[in-house]
Amino acid sequence: MFRRPVLQVFHQFVRRESEIASSLVLERSLNRVQLLGRVGQDPVMRQVEGKNPVTIFSLATNEMWRSGESEVYQMDLGDVSQKTTWHRISVFRPGLRDVAYQYVKKGSRIYVEGKVDYGEYTDKNNVRRQATTIIADNIIFLSDQTKEKA
Repeated sequence: MFRRPVLQVFHQFVRRESEIASSLVLERSLNRVQLLGRVGQDPVMRQVEGKNPVTIFSLATNEMWRSGESEVYQMDLGDVSQKTTWHRISVFRPGLRDVAYQYVKKGSRIYVEGKVDYGEYTDKNNVRRQATTIIADNIIFLSDQTKEKA
């Protein structure tokens, strides 16, 4: 008589635990960004008390397109339009953070790999703002003769 309810409770518990475990299985997902552009400002290193330092800089990427009736890429057809997008790059990895702070310079051409991070912060006027940041995992410095000679 006592055995039956205990077994029923045990089976319900095991079934419930397996349902929870199956719902905890993580699906694969991907958050990757690849950017190629020019640095807009020299990096700054910031450190909040009790947290690791971070190197921050901006990166400009350009999108160009030609307006006109023909899709053929010729110099005499249509006007060239350009849109510049600015990205905030944050580098947390200790080795990469220090190299970025030391060698990334305004105007240099670099390739950045990382992930997109969306966050919120409160500004000086106590207003909540949203921020989009690229958390850099890798930076490749690209040589550019025209900028280096200037």
